Amino acid sequence: MAQSRTHRIILAQPPGGPEVLTVETRQIPDLQADEILIQSAACGINRPDQIERLGFYPAPAWAQPGLGLEVSGVVVAVGAEVTTFRTGDEVCALVSGGGYSDYVIAKAGAALPKPAGLDLEDSAGLPETVFTVWANVFESGALAPGETFLVHGGTSGIGTTAIQMAKAHGARVIATAGTKDKCSLCRELGADVAINYREQDFETVCQDEGGVDVVLDMVGGPYVQKNINILKQGGRMVSIAFLQGSRCEIDLMRVMLKRLTLTGSTLRARPDSEKARLAEAIRARVWPWIEAGRLKPVIDSRFALGDVRSAHQRLDGGEHSGKILLIP
Repeated sequence: MAQSRTHRIILAQPPGGPEVLTVETRQIPDLQADEILIQSAACGINRPDQIERLGFYPAPAWAQPGLGLEVSGVVVAVGAEVTTFRTGDEVCALVSGGGYSDYVIAKAGAALPKPAGLDLEDSAGLPETVFTVWANVFESGALAPGETFLVHGGTSGIGTTAIQMAKAHGARVIATAGTKDKCSLCRELGADVAINYREQDFETVCQDEGGVDVVLDMVGGPYVQKNINILKQGGRMVSIAFLQGSRCEIDLMRVMLKRLTLTGSTLRARPDSEKARLAEAIRARVWPWIEAGRLKPVIDSRFALGDVRSAHQRLDGGEHSGKILLIP
């Protein structure tokens, strides 16, 4: 890639609210042998981007500069060792940084072909959420068909994806959300039970439903003990965020007596080989669900790349359902 080519990236310097986001034009770096260059159709916005903007989620040292963890578009250049993609291919990709851009560099192993029948822009809403749900619910949580699955934040990007993936897998799904309309969306996506946590105690409802086998938790704090209380024998709780705090007090006796597994993970810092392995599993197991119409990204809104501050204001407000996209 010639060094005269430029692209826009989004920086948050210094950390703070949406007002700190700035657009900067830089040269596109040369590709490494295992990388592809994508001309962006759309860039997905995720909660970790907000946390990075606030200064609490620094990018790995190897990441491309700028915010953004996922992108869709057309391959316009490939590294010397890349054999899986060619120029002109339509793809979506998980990246460790620099995803809010006109041109995004991605590791070929963390890219996937655009699923058949899905709009290229909408495909930008897949990588971060699908990788996260697959790694945490299906691998760490070992969700099995016929089990009961609970996801908190059912209308978030992760939540809307988790509901559909778990349902496609044959699980019974319970979701929490904060409004009547959001609960309705959860049911439309396949949730068997939707709990308005502002009006109902999710612990009581889940106990009445017979308990759950797997919990995907993004709340932390006081939710952790409640999750433990509702898990069945051999149940698994997977933590991927902690909107109400990363510290809590729990009753280990319940963990021991019910033989529970409490685990959690982050995705961004995993090695390239691990992301490539996840991508292979997702292409084999999840892409057929998308192509059969059983899973699709829920798109809340679209903003121009240069209007990234407004997009983050939408994210911060918490009224969105599904994914927010930036369109270069």
